[in-house]
Amino acid sequence: MTSAGRAAPTPFVIEEYVRWSDVDFAGIIFYGSYVRLFEIAETELFRHCGLAYASMFDEYDVFLPRKAVHSEFYWPARLDDRLRIAAYVGKVGTKSLTLHFDVLRSASNHLGAAGWMVLVCVDRKRLKPTPLPAGLIKALAPHTLDVESARRSLGVTASPR
Repeated sequence: MTSAGRAAPTPFVIEEYVRWSDVDFAGIIFYGSYVRLFEIAETELFRHCGLAYASMFDEYDVFLPRKAVHSEFYWPARLDDRLRIAAYVGKVGTKSLTLHFDVLRSASNHLGAAGWMVLVCVDRKRLKPTPLPAGLIKALAPHTLDVESARRSLGVTASPR
């Protein structure tokens, strides 16, 4: 519990299989498939926080396009591996936020891949940067934490490589 009596922030976790469309001829996940997994985890994180994109964009009159996407890979996931994808908010700025993603095999605590995306808040009419809505920041707070705390919460046992 935090000093305010609320539970400490934690990563939001989904599980997803590596699918046929995710792999190459050798049955190893294609690096671009991780972005698909990250986006599923992102969408479900926002939905879990009451920010379903179908209504959130209308409610706040904003979009959240990507400014940067980064991925790192530590072991090859294979066809039909069941993965845990953790999503959490790292840095929250005035007009942008950074989402982090950690990928682990379902029954493992070893990091298989990791990534982050910077989402910029823009108004929908002009597509110009605008401050993040306070309601969005508040709704994501239960899943806003630093990388070290997130990985400790996930039980990641070893550093990558």
